[in-house]
Amino acid sequence: MNNISFNSQICGLRPQLNQFAFKFTQNADDADDLVQETLIKALRYVQLYKEGTNLKGWMFTIMKNTFINDYRSMVRKRLVVTTAEDLTSVQLSCSASSNQGEGKFVRKDIENAMGTLTAEYYIPFTKYFEGFKYHEIADELQIPIGTVKTRIHVARKILKAKLKMYSDNFGKDQYAD
Repeated sequence: MNNISFNSQICGLRPQLNQFAFKFTQNADDADDLVQETLIKALRYVQLYKEGTNLKGWMFTIMKNTFINDYRSMVRKRLVVTTAEDLTSVQLSCSASSNQGEGKFVRKDIENAMGTLTAEYYIPFTKYFEGFKYHEIADELQIPIGTVKTRIHVARKILKAKLKMYSDNFGKDQYAD
């Protein structure tokens, strides 16, 4: 099939393509745009059309796929663009950067509180905090496992008392025994 006969055949289908496009878009201007995109794609991919097959079906398939792809693209664009009214304080807090100066003060307070612990409480607590199991700490320090648990518990109590100023910020139940 030569280009002239192909062009005349697809131009003859234009009224049917307009009706089919209007069923998708429900808008005359959008339907015209969809028909135009369909015609451009048909001309661009004329080499893929097999002569003797259903040209009308091929054109309608191009139109349907074009509409679906455009619709999906439009939905993705709508998901990305949000307005300020849609943003909640939770979304804003997740994207906001935290004040690292405040974190330095908290860390310094924790270090000071840890410094007040005696070695008998500090060592088991830090080992446990680093991920050692009770029995591993007991074996290393050569003390009973119950003593390890007690010292860790007492260290937590001391630290909790020293860092009480932060309990209101983080919730009282979060660090409850």
